[in-house]
Amino acid sequence: MDSTPHGAAVTATGFGVKGPRGWAFQDIDITAGPGSLVAVQGPSGSGRTCLLLALTGRMKSADGTAEVGGLPLPKKRAAVRSVTALAHVPGVAELDPALTVGEHLRERALLQGRFGSSLRALLRPRHERRAEARALVDSALAAAGLDPEALPKGTRTSVRDLERLEALRLSVALALIGAPRLLAVDDTDLKLSDGERAAAWALLRGLTAAGTTVLAVCSEPPEDGEGVVLVHTGTRPDRNTPKGASGDSPATSDASDASDATDATDATDATDATDATDEQDSTAGKHDGPDDEEGAADALAETGRA
Repeated sequence: MDSTPHGAAVTATGFGVKGPRGWAFQDIDITAGPGSLVAVQGPSGSGRTCLLLALTGRMKSADGTAEVGGLPLPKKRAAVRSVTALAHVPGVAELDPALTVGEHLRERALLQGRFGSSLRALLRPRHERRAEARALVDSALAAAGLDPEALPKGTRTSVRDLERLEALRLSVALALIGAPRLLAVDDTDLKLSDGERAAAWALLRGLTAAGTTVLAVCSEPPEDGEGVVLVHTGTRPDRNTPKGASGDSPATSDASDASDATDATDATDATDATDATDEQDSTAGKHDGPDDEEGAADALAETGRA
């Protein structure tokens, strides 16, 4: 396991996820050091979201090898989930439009205090725990560049009233409350103007400068590609013919991708109990949501774009 104090290195060789109907993605190679910005680019239906979920331990791979922070996938999926966080992923880590900004922040802080802390921390005086939660929230908001007081109704602003970039910043802030070593962001630049897209990439670059590794799904990588690890999903002329029988390809139709990823996720359910048992020591004091796998499947079925 690597000794980096914060950001997690990400490596993958021939990495792929497959369902009974074909490959969601295949033959992915990545070499990214701690604190890297990894941009995942590809056409709709090419497995971008599946890759994001697989590299954060939410979906089981079927081919190749990968490591996140020195933790091998898929063997240490639960441990990988404990050091990674998702932002902006429909059906898995999405904002509730009916809730306010303040309600989202309080809920995430409570969850972090309950499931992300040691037993000793839970036994501390209530005022100490509240102060720590407030500090976590303030730090996350600052890192995400979101000032609640600048919103129309402050923390009482409903999510449905947020601009697209503001919603992205809030989603990132919520993920950062858990101090992940790797932050995975889906649809980073979806429906953003040129100026908003530049601001979104500036936000993510700021996180990597502070040491957090960022994995961002996008339609277009940042204009200034210096230091960016670019990963392509889907069939490309300079790639080898995808492996596998029956003409499977990494880029299938939108509907097929959603179904295949759901099938691939469902097929792992029987092994989850074994994974959790094998990895109890490495995940003590961490909360692995019981519906991680179901959430991944729901997200892909809902978006139809992964």
